[in-house]
Amino acid sequence: MRQGLGDVELLSTLARLTLVLAIVIVTVALVANKWRDDRPSERFPGIVQDVSVIALFMAIATVIMREQLLTTSAVGAVVVGFALQDTLGNLFAGLAIQIEKPFRVGHWVQVGEREGQVEEVTWRATKLRTKAGQFLVVPNSVMAKEPVLNFSEPTVPTRIDVEVGASYLAPPNDVKRAIHEAIANAPLAMRSPEPQVVIKGFGASSIDYLAQFWIGDYAVDRAARDQVRTNIWYTFRRYDIEIPWPIQIEYSREEQPVRTEADVVDAAERLGVIDLFASLTPEACRSLSAASRQHIFAAGEAIVRHNAPGDSMFVVLKGRVRVTIEPSGQEVAIIPAGGFFGEMSLLTGDPRTATVRAAEDSVVLEIAAPAFGPLAAANPQVLEHITTVIGSRQVGLDEARASAAATVPQAGPRTLLERMKKFLSA
Repeated sequence: MRQGLGDVELLSTLARLTLVLAIVIVTVALVANKWRDDRPSERFPGIVQDVSVIALFMAIATVIMREQLLTTSAVGAVVVGFALQDTLGNLFAGLAIQIEKPFRVGHWVQVGEREGQVEEVTWRATKLRTKAGQFLVVPNSVMAKEPVLNFSEPTVPTRIDVEVGASYLAPPNDVKRAIHEAIANAPLAMRSPEPQVVIKGFGASSIDYLAQFWIGDYAVDRAARDQVRTNIWYTFRRYDIEIPWPIQIEYSREEQPVRTEADVVDAAERLGVIDLFASLTPEACRSLSAASRQHIFAAGEAIVRHNAPGDSMFVVLKGRVRVTIEPSGQEVAIIPAGGFFGEMSLLTGDPRTATVRAAEDSVVLEIAAPAFGPLAAANPQVLEHITTVIGSRQVGLDEARASAAATVPQAGPRTLLERMKKFLSA
């Protein structure tokens, strides 16, 4: 009789538990709004719903079967904990991922050295689809421990990089313009945000450049890099920019001097048509050109600065330079190719009276006093002629200084000639 009553009581308890489970499942489903298109799936993903059902059911079952559960709970917890420690670790890690949402289904992520698109987050693992179309199953405990790089947040566009080396003989600004052109011709590269090109470093055989541009979908990053790299090769070829061979490969080449004979002759011809050196013979111009140094300056670089000491002048061979008066910063002149500046420092050793910057990539010839002094000593008429040219040239500069409230008294022609002779013969 007592056995029969026990069976009836057990069946009654199981029936109540079954009813409770059904009610809990229906309640959670209704809260999650599972059957409507606008259901809040982001707040109630499948794994969260399952955990909610289990938690509610266990809480109610504890109340209904308090005596039975309390008797076996301690032993059961220890057994289950040891048997399912890995599974429980993955479970709780998956639950944390679903609640915190460091990534979502459809996002491109990188875990360690592996990357893929999130396809599903289950109780045990996160499934990623690689770019090769394969499934990569990563345990949730690993996802929780490893740093995760999300390419799809906070913004959908993703910035990617392409590295390329260029010859040391190619001016960096020319190389950057060529790379920008190559990026602009790549269909997968976005126009906004604007791409950037920077010098990454000076390598063993090349100047290394880093091109940074944006794409709308990380899934096409390899195709986008391929387009940009292909365009860079053709663009460099058009502009005669060399991509050097790796330094490990030995090859022979005829090294060209930094300044060739053609450069010397071209600079000498430029000197011959400048008013300042009009009285020099072609041989003297050739000698002065050979004794001088040639420099290249990037756009915006200062060639000389106000009040800096100096004993040389400059002739613009290529590009343009901008002359400004300090401290106002007022621009007083743009000197094109064929022009010159800094002659007072060459002839008298005076500090620089203005700041001169390259308005664009420019090549200048620097004529120093040690190279010009012997020439002036051998040709006394040169200084007489230079005195006349400088006298007329100073008028305009004095007016600019006066307007900038920075007037500096200048010596008269005869005093200037005496100073020139004294400085150059020192």
